[in-house]
Amino acid sequence: MGRKRTRARKFIYLCTAGLIFFVLSGCAFFKEKEKVEFRREEVQAEKVPKESLPKKGEISMLSEHLLRARQLLEQRDFDGSLKESQKILSLSGQNPPGDEALFNMGLIYAHFGNPKKDYSKSIGFFRKLMKEYPQSPLAEQARIFTGILQESEKLSQTIQKLNQVIEESKHVDIEIEEKKREKAK
Repeated sequence: MGRKRTRARKFIYLCTAGLIFFVLSGCAFFKEKEKVEFRREEVQAEKVPKESLPKKGEISMLSEHLLRARQLLEQRDFDGSLKESQKILSLSGQNPPGDEALFNMGLIYAHFGNPKKDYSKSIGFFRKLMKEYPQSPLAEQARIFTGILQESEKLSQTIQKLNQVIEESKHVDIEIEEKKREKAK
C-alpha cells in the first residue's frame, strides 16, 4: 500500500542543516579573527614616536604581565591583578598596553566580587584611560562603564535618602501612635 519511502528528503535536510552550521561557524570564526586583527592594527596605527615605543623584549614582558593580570582577575585575586596592572602601567608609560592596564584596574575596583570595590576609584581609572589614550579601542568601553558607575552611584545615594525618609516616617508614626494612646487614657 502506498509508495516505498525514500530517505532523500531527510538527506537534503541534513545537508542543509550542515551547510548552515558551517556557514555560521565560519562567519563567527572570521568575525573573531577580524576583531583581533583590527585591535592590533589600531594599536600600531597610533601616532607615537618610534623611540618611545617599547622594544620587542619589553613587549613580550608586558604581554606576560597583562596575561597574568587577566588570569588573576579571573581567579578573583584582585590584589595580585592590581599589582600586575600597576607594573604594566609603570613599564609602558604612555604606550600600549598601558590602556589595557588602566582598563583592568578600573574593572578590578568595579568588580562585584571585590571586597575592596570602590566605584569612585574605578571611575578615576576609566577617566584616566579616556584622557591619556583617546584613540584606544578601550576608551569607548571606559566611557560606557563610567556612565554606568556614575548612574549606579546616583541611584545608591537616592536609595540612602529614601531609607532615611522611611526611618523618619517610622519615628513619626511611632510618636503619633504614642500620642493616640495618651489621649485614649
